[in-house]
Amino acid sequence: MSITKEKFGSPAKKRDANKAVVPGPVLSTLDAFALIIGIVIGAGIFRTPSLVANSVASGEMMLLVWLLGGAVSIIGALCYAELTTTFPNTGGDYHFLKEAFGKRTAFLFAWARMSVIQTGSIALLGFIFGDYASQIYKLGEHSAVIYAALLVSGLTMINIAGIKMGAGTQKILTTIEVLGILMIVVVGFFLVPEASATSSTSNPETGNENSFGLAMVFVLLTFGGWNEAAYISAELGKGKRRIAIALIAGILVITLIYFLVNMALLRGLGLEGMAESNAVAGDLLGVAFGQTGIVIISVLVAIAALTSANATIFTGARSNYALGRDFSIFSFLGKWKSRLEGPVNALLIQGGIALGLVSFGLFSRSGFETMIEYTAPVFWFFLLLTGISLFILRKKRPLKKRPFKVPLYPVLPIVFCLSSAYLLYSSIVYTGWGALAGIGVLIAGAMILLLKPTVAEKKNNDKKKI
Repeated sequence: MSITKEKFGSPAKKRDANKAVVPGPVLSTLDAFALIIGIVIGAGIFRTPSLVANSVASGEMMLLVWLLGGAVSIIGALCYAELTTTFPNTGGDYHFLKEAFGKRTAFLFAWARMSVIQTGSIALLGFIFGDYASQIYKLGEHSAVIYAALLVSGLTMINIAGIKMGAGTQKILTTIEVLGILMIVVVGFFLVPEASATSSTSNPETGNENSFGLAMVFVLLTFGGWNEAAYISAELGKGKRRIAIALIAGILVITLIYFLVNMALLRGLGLEGMAESNAVAGDLLGVAFGQTGIVIISVLVAIAALTSANATIFTGARSNYALGRDFSIFSFLGKWKSRLEGPVNALLIQGGIALGLVSFGLFSRSGFETMIEYTAPVFWFFLLLTGISLFILRKKRPLKKRPFKVPLYPVLPIVFCLSSAYLLYSSIVYTGWGALAGIGVLIAGAMILLLKPTVAEKKNNDKKKI
């Protein structure tokens, strides 16, 4: 997200000695805090509570998992705070991985964003949209898949046409999303009868399928996005340490919101009711207001999914464009159609991949769950590498000034790396064929890397031939 002079009264860009345009420090701590909140709290909180409830044995364990998710995220944020304050760059994770491991590892990350992480997130948001839109009007047996495909196709075409929602519209949509979350909390605590003690504290149906590791995968997926703060680190002014403040404060607020939402759902539906639902928020409001409540929350969640999906499509296409500029094999992605004001090729390829992922929903038990399986192992693999890069960069660049250092080093970074490794293990062991598909795509990227040089390598080879 770019924040310009017109909005904040300071220059959006600055020029270096060679007159090259580079990002300028225009963001305040409050701006960064609001951005982190906006990135993390998306449509996922309206869907993942049911998956978490289906993976634990009791309501108390479910609430504990959400608190642990917040704790793991805070530890990770402390590690990212050191990286972002020491190596501020709009490339974010890509830059950290390149500094620590080299350009080839950075390529794999960019490949993963294009083929798994970003496109998988688009498809995942499509399924959230489909699940809740189907509550309003069902389109047959594969209603959620149809709605998801329509979302991906429609928003991709809108972005290709150069039509973007303005800042005012985005604020309105975000406000509607927050109101939906507040509505869940109020209804769950005050407007519905409390679920029976048995249904709120135990989930006997899950039996041997209870999985703490899988529950953590779902929870941390919902917390996902705080690491995107790395991409705004170069634009935060008045003290580099402020990104650390924004990260930690943001995650504390998000943890409180998620905890209250799940307490409200548990009180109103019980653990079994949550586990059996594909649209927990709709079911809760259905108890309070009947069909009218279902329609209201379904519209709110659909808008939230649309908002998140549009932003994901927009930013994903830009990172794919950068991939095309840096690596010759993807040069077709690095073309900007000025007439249409956008990276059309990158948008088309991204949309095609996302539609292919949406089609998984035709063959799997749950499209949303399959997308989690597909994206989670790859996501946690690269988050683990980012955690390791903290140790490598401390050794490679010991004299580099670090405005913020992780407290209790090396204990907290080790905890972060171990938790990431555990979640990588859990996302492979406790999930299905979707996880294998995601790993397979990453391996395919490694094979491409072995066969094709980067743009820089190609230029060097050409010079040697001359």
